[in-house]
Amino acid sequence: MSDLLNEDEIKTLIKKVPEWELEGKELVRVAEFDEFMEGIDFVDGVAEIAEEANHHPDIDIRYATVTLRVTTHEVNGLTDADFDLAGRIDNLLD
Repeated sequence: MSDLLNEDEIKTLIKKVPEWELEGKELVRVAEFDEFMEGIDFVDGVAEIAEEANHHPDIDIRYATVTLRVTTHEVNGLTDADFDLAGRIDNLLD
């Protein structure tokens, strides 16, 4: 398990994932697609990444809008694993 990050570490790492917002103890990103199935295809890709990393985001699907929330529940906050996962998801969207 990764160690809980302090505020300064979070401020540094959030700059590496500029599409993500910090909401409390979570990283949040909203991805909008033209069609429902594009969002589902994206979620399938996220699922593969999450399984490989053994670190899983909360996923909310609203037609063609997908909201991802990433945190490390075991430490009740953010760790390096959260930022790593966010970066890998960003690569999927690029």
